[in-house]
Amino acid sequence: MVHKFNIEAADAPAISRLRSVTSQIVACMSPNLLLLDLGMAISFSTIALPDLLHATEGLSLDQNQASWFGSIAFIVQPIGALVSGPMVDYCGRKKANFLANLPHVFAWILMYFAWNLPSLFVANALLGLGTGVMEAPINSYVGEVSEPTMRGALCTFTQFFLSIGVFVMYFLPTLVDWRRAALICLIAPVLSMLLVLLVPETPIWLLVNRREKEALKSLCYLRGWTTPENVREEYDDLVVYSEVLQQCVICHKTGDKPSDCEHYKMNFVKRFLLKIKYVMLCKETLRPLSLILLYFSFLIMSGFIPMRPNMVNVCGAFGMADDGKNIVLMVGVLTLITTLLLVGFIKVFGKRKLALFSMLGAAVSCVGLSVYAKTYLEDSVFSYDPTTFPETKSYVPLVLFYLLVIFNGFAVPWVLLGEVFSFRSRASAQGIAAAMNYVVTFIASKTFINMEISLHLWGTYAVYAALSFIGTIYLYFFLPETEGKSLQQIESYYNGKLKTFANDPLINLFKRFKR
Repeated sequence: MVHKFNIEAADAPAISRLRSVTSQIVACMSPNLLLLDLGMAISFSTIALPDLLHATEGLSLDQNQASWFGSIAFIVQPIGALVSGPMVDYCGRKKANFLANLPHVFAWILMYFAWNLPSLFVANALLGLGTGVMEAPINSYVGEVSEPTMRGALCTFTQFFLSIGVFVMYFLPTLVDWRRAALICLIAPVLSMLLVLLVPETPIWLLVNRREKEALKSLCYLRGWTTPENVREEYDDLVVYSEVLQQCVICHKTGDKPSDCEHYKMNFVKRFLLKIKYVMLCKETLRPLSLILLYFSFLIMSGFIPMRPNMVNVCGAFGMADDGKNIVLMVGVLTLITTLLLVGFIKVFGKRKLALFSMLGAAVSCVGLSVYAKTYLEDSVFSYDPTTFPETKSYVPLVLFYLLVIFNGFAVPWVLLGEVFSFRSRASAQGIAAAMNYVVTFIASKTFINMEISLHLWGTYAVYAALSFIGTIYLYFFLPETEGKSLQQIESYYNGKLKTFANDPLINLFKRFKR
């Protein structure tokens, strides 16, 4: 159905670009606060572990318990991520953003009152569950409310709030203990729940659910609180796109006429399996999903994320020339700065070049840390045993570590996650990708201690360097540029003829030479 516009008002004054951008930023503030909370959640173990490890009073963890505490959140995150997809499709993007805050509300309260190790572990598990639930609502909402020319910047700006959350969490130990830090973190989910009440649902979700008037009102809000005449062209394009999405997916894929559809009479199980086949196992889902899963895996194994729960002690084991808590605070500052720079850099360089730059830089940084550890550290050095730390301090590993943090900050997998999937599979595919990300993160975090025992620090970072170089090569060949492309164009790209290699000048030159 195409909305009937008032022809006499067709020449309505255009809305300024600033006003249009502002309305989209305002709409994204609730997801922004969700990510602020997420940034604090994923960093909490970093600030709590130094106080809990072998504590002389109160709650205390040994090295095995500390390893589990630092990684237990990643075990339950995949559960939350898998639940988030169906929740987003059923409840809508807006309601899902509201519900996604609830696990963290309970988690921060329980963390503040934690009276024994089980309650401490349950609170951290709830943080992981909530983190997983957040992924699909955030990425779906931001991706669908933003214009193609703004999507990259807005998704990156949203990630900037994650960096603020990381910075805040690393800064809080300079003021309060870990319990009070948990109580302060409660502010973010509560504010997010309040703000989500003030923003609209995404237009495309409303159209697919046949709520045309609300969809038009939502689009007017998102394009600068304007009138229907100013969004006529975009609205009509969304209507055409939504009419395709409203068709029975089985009819659409098999070429049957929608008017003759009787698939609703089919056995429920058979219909469900066919929908899985045509929605989740189709090329426009599997192609970007495989890309995102591999990108996440290579990024996680690029050296920074596996050591993050035990960051303070790893810095001490390398003999970095600064106090561990100061280093952690500086990591928060660097993460904040790089993410802010990324907002502008995406518009200038695009996502592909930044992804390659990030992965290659991480590889070089890990090589430097590996060479330094092999040359200057004794084999007896073990990050979970402070008595083995070297007395000699150096700025070399500190600089290399900061470079690793900076290069990780320029990675863009979460930005890609909000735009590469088709509408039908978007929420579920984002949930699957996030779940896989957390599975790999758990494996990387939990096995860091095992790798260090077997390979020492130099061997551990040599492995991370090798995986980062492989990741760089993979992204060079298979990561396309999506900056400035509409969601429909990206879906058409993956739904078209199989493209083996990315559209890169050097690759194209090689292909022409080969022909």
